[in-house]
Amino acid sequence: MGRTMIQDYEVTDKSDRMNTRSSLWLPDNEIPQSCDGTIKGMDAEDLNREAILVCPLSMEFLYVSESISTEQAGEHIIVLWTHTIYIYIVFQRDLPVYYKPWTDIARNVPELISSHSLRLRIHDMPQLETHLLRTHRELRLAHLALSVMTMGYVWQEGERETIKVLPRSLSLPFCEVSQRLGLPPILIHADTVLANWKKRDPDGPFSMENLDLLLTLPGGESVRGFFLVTLLVELAAVPGLKSILDVINGVQYNDVAMVTRALDVVSQTIDSMKQALKLMHEYVDPSIFYGIMRIYLSGWKDNPLMPEGLVYEGVQEKPLEFSGGSAAQSSTLHSFDELLGVQHEGSSGAFLRRMRGYMLPAHKQFIENISSRLSLRSFVLQQADERLTHTFEQCVARLVDFRNYHIIIVTRYITIPASRAKQLRANKQGLAEELDAIRCAPTALEERGTGGSGIMTFLKTVRDETKDTSISQCTNGNHFSPDPSITEIQKAASEFATE
Repeated sequence: MGRTMIQDYEVTDKSDRMNTRSSLWLPDNEIPQSCDGTIKGMDAEDLNREAILVCPLSMEFLYVSESISTEQAGEHIIVLWTHTIYIYIVFQRDLPVYYKPWTDIARNVPELISSHSLRLRIHDMPQLETHLLRTHRELRLAHLALSVMTMGYVWQEGERETIKVLPRSLSLPFCEVSQRLGLPPILIHADTVLANWKKRDPDGPFSMENLDLLLTLPGGESVRGFFLVTLLVELAAVPGLKSILDVINGVQYNDVAMVTRALDVVSQTIDSMKQALKLMHEYVDPSIFYGIMRIYLSGWKDNPLMPEGLVYEGVQEKPLEFSGGSAAQSSTLHSFDELLGVQHEGSSGAFLRRMRGYMLPAHKQFIENISSRLSLRSFVLQQADERLTHTFEQCVARLVDFRNYHIIIVTRYITIPASRAKQLRANKQGLAEELDAIRCAPTALEERGTGGSGIMTFLKTVRDETKDTSISQCTNGNHFSPDPSITEIQKAASEFATE
């Protein structure tokens, strides 16, 4: 039987009968079954066993083993840890039957867009109430379905025929569900990545070959690849994210060895994330991503195609502005930034802080909890321990390296295709399939990310700010990976041209 060490914890059940603070080893089968599972919208019924644990740092977290089959719910909880932040749940595939009009449309968005009939179907969609959505899982699946329909409705005709009003049958339930979850009424990272996957074989591995999407957008297999590779990057981050608590507790208790061990896990984790990100080249076609997919991830803030925003009919008369999906909406790198003390200033810092409003509330709170603790960087400087300093520097260097690789990805999937698109439009020459994809690409978004940022300037600024966190920056010089070389970028361009 496995055992779990619970240090300085407080467990409280619904009747408040149990309220204990202690340090002990708790057998796995004795983890309290009746704890109050209402954590930021997560009901106790969502889990087959749960315990709310509040550590001395006021960072709530759950312990649930890393592989649990919840047969009653027909789901598999793969990873569950601190503050319900990095929870990967295979959401139920169906909403209650009352919501069949939503699911019938959401599951066929690419086909309905192709036939130019999605907007008509949504106009004919009945006005459904949202009070029958009772669990967190149902709300998340509803948010996913409504957001996919919304992006399809807005961008059905590309940049040629944008709309100004989202119809009441879609806008009212979407805003109601969003309000209950504490999320904006637009497609976000938490929808497309964290709540949009299933295993083909429930007992099979967590791999690209055994994963599929619940809902998709135009772009075929490249859409599947883009969202699922991003999911694998998130999953690769889990060991390092779990170690954040050890780092913070080690700093608080002045335990250099504990901090060093935990930072070593963080360092390895960031490298694993980079390796997962490399799969993007294998599963996503640059011309499909740039020419077809990007517009369906774009929002109506800082977007010249919709400068006034979008009116949510029945919600308010004035247009609302929301940014599209962005990697900056993932709480993973925000967490590592806060842990290592990376300071993002100016417009890049403002954009990253704004993106936290597009995260699940528990994710945002977790990041804020990290930032409010003792400074890890100051602790490293004060201790002057060679191994600790080396491990901290390695974490920073690998985070810089990850961001350098992200720049290479963006170069291949946005910068180079944008240049190619201009060339094709000027010469009207190229492969027919490539021309078809490029024609769909919105010219107004050529230099911008789907979140609305000036993509390359933003990424390089964030990367450089990460470099500045290094202790060696002001002592012995830096040992970081250089900028992506011209050779690497030329290689990406060559691969794209060959495809």
